[in-house]
Amino acid sequence: MDKHFFEFLLRMGDTTLILSQRLGEWTGHGPILEEDLALTNTALDLLGQARMWLTLAGEVEGAGRDEDALAYLRDAHQFHNALLVERANGNYADTMARQFLFDVWHYFLLQKLEQSADERVAAIAAKALKEVTYHVRRSSDMVVRLGDGTAESHAKMQAAIDDAWRFTGELFFDDAVDQDLAARGIGCLLSELREPWARHVAEVLGEATLSVPDAAAASHPAHRGGRQGRHSEELGYVLAEMQFLPRAYPGAKW
Repeated sequence: MDKHFFEFLLRMGDTTLILSQRLGEWTGHGPILEEDLALTNTALDLLGQARMWLTLAGEVEGAGRDEDALAYLRDAHQFHNALLVERANGNYADTMARQFLFDVWHYFLLQKLEQSADERVAAIAAKALKEVTYHVRRSSDMVVRLGDGTAESHAKMQAAIDDAWRFTGELFFDDAVDQDLAARGIGCLLSELREPWARHVAEVLGEATLSVPDAAAASHPAHRGGRQGRHSEELGYVLAEMQFLPRAYPGAKW
């Protein structure tokens, strides 16, 4: 088995899966009907992407595990999602700050992966990029609307950006997996995404009359490690809900 390739696919699948679950928690609780539907649709997009990444991961592993087994029958330390996406939803500004910072990173990452030497990776990235292009546009618009809105919405949006910012450093940290796949033309160096990400984020925050947090706020080692399997306790709560049914009734069929 190609261990680095397998882990890369888990990172892609787990990150989109966990964010999908977080967004799904808003279903029926959105501030207005339009936003309730928009969050649910984004969650479904990400779930579909997770399924593609995890299906390919199961094929690369060659151990007979499909996307359902990988999603429902692994424990927290076996997940490789970025810490940013497992954070609790908080208020609506918190959710949109998390989504915006992730969406911009996700967009530039998929652009790179669309050129992957592995045709399967390139195909998944190309399909996902069409959806994520909309995600970026929508979350950017919401950040502007909240940041340049009332005094209260501005204050909450700034606080949300400042809080989520701490977890963005991990998105640009290259390890042996990233370096190996970049050298083979399958993946890319995440550090190469920092400049376009920072430029787009700064433009949107400027339009939203929000301040860009200090870069040093995202450099603390305590705020990274999820992609290597080191998580906060918040992931455990997500998995407890997400995995309850298939673990309580193994092999259950509808």
